[in-house]
Amino acid sequence: MLFTTGPFFLFFAAFFLLYWFVFNKSIRWQNLLLLAGSYFFYAWGDGRFLVLLAGSSVLTYLLGILMGRAGVKSIAGTVLLCVGLAQGLGFLLYFKYFTSFLPLGLSFYTFKMMSYLLDIRKGKIQPTRDWVVFFSYLAFFPCLVAGPIDQPGALIPQLEKKRVFNYGQASDGMRQILWGLFKKVVIADNCGVWSGQIFGHYRELPGSALWYGAFLNAIWLYADFSGYSDMAIGYSRLIGFNVTRNFNFPFFARNIADFWRRWHISLTNWMTEYVFTPLAIYFRNYGKAGIVLAIFINFILLGMWHGPHRTFLYFGILHGCYFIPLVLRGTLNKKGRGNGFARMGTFVLVMLTFVIFRSESMHAAVGYYHRLFTTSVVARFYIEDPVFTSIVLACIVLLFAAEWLQRDKQHALQIDGVKWFPVRVLIYACLILLVLTYGPIKNADFIYIKF
Repeated sequence: MLFTTGPFFLFFAAFFLLYWFVFNKSIRWQNLLLLAGSYFFYAWGDGRFLVLLAGSSVLTYLLGILMGRAGVKSIAGTVLLCVGLAQGLGFLLYFKYFTSFLPLGLSFYTFKMMSYLLDIRKGKIQPTRDWVVFFSYLAFFPCLVAGPIDQPGALIPQLEKKRVFNYGQASDGMRQILWGLFKKVVIADNCGVWSGQIFGHYRELPGSALWYGAFLNAIWLYADFSGYSDMAIGYSRLIGFNVTRNFNFPFFARNIADFWRRWHISLTNWMTEYVFTPLAIYFRNYGKAGIVLAIFINFILLGMWHGPHRTFLYFGILHGCYFIPLVLRGTLNKKGRGNGFARMGTFVLVMLTFVIFRSESMHAAVGYYHRLFTTSVVARFYIEDPVFTSIVLACIVLLFAAEWLQRDKQHALQIDGVKWFPVRVLIYACLILLVLTYGPIKNADFIYIKF
């Protein structure tokens, strides 16, 4: 049940009405509805593995309570933590590396399970005894299949408090949904088709086409994933929740460290807290070499998180290499505005690594790079529908312009500053018209659902 399909719109409309007008008298009943709706949403997408989600929820819930009783620093508490981590990582590794399919949302709710147990261990949170709250935290349907990955200290307290409909929050959520929908169906889905054709025929195309394909591929990945995140955040706000921001205009980053602070923020934060920081502390006596080693391990694991293909491993390694100059110069955590050349250079570096991410194999990636840099960059290549292509490219320009102008906001359509109501309505109408006119007839899956 994709966010861009009619069945989801009908599901969410019914859920919204029940949530605010029938079950709004009790937090308990609202949470039960949320849990039931989340399980229905999951079962619609892949009912075979609903029992895995429910079973993992039961086990993690019980382990959290038992850790609290045993003492989180006790031997028993450590054993219970290890059982929970082994269960989560075991299923994740098995389905990612030893089967040909991946249960819907497994990567995302597994990370939420592990952060819950690790945060109990650290003393950051207390184990919750309300099973409905905990089950709803893991299965929260707007973020279930592709994030953002909310840590327990951020989402569980919101599940425990009474929620009141807020018109301002809801209207801004709808704007964010519209912006995400525009990015997904107008930009991402079309860029995905075009870049796929170029990547599929790279041996026959000149360098100009391959540069164009690499650019479209980067736009596809960003617009698809950030479009999903925008919609997930927007739908969450419509039902009274504030979830983790997942993208902060990453193509305006001034260097690679800044990029990863802006791209897939919830995963970056998760990896930083539970992987990089412990490793950096462990290797602290090795100076800059220890930091580089911690970064490399972090990015190798991040690449492997995407799946068993070697392309993902090399994608992570290459990003780790990008960090070395920052570490050696001591500018890893330095903040600043940066200039246009730095931002453009960072974009090109990221765009080139996304070639590996998209390629079917490292052999194909190397072949793509070879033709990218050795064949003509001025040769013409055939465009099937120049008018349609020009309109979508104009929408990409609109995307960059809107996000640059709104770079200090949470999302590009946060236009409260436009006081004249007819102008706002015209903007919304234009985006809706673009979605209806230039969005593909058949909705494509979101990329990160398969991860």
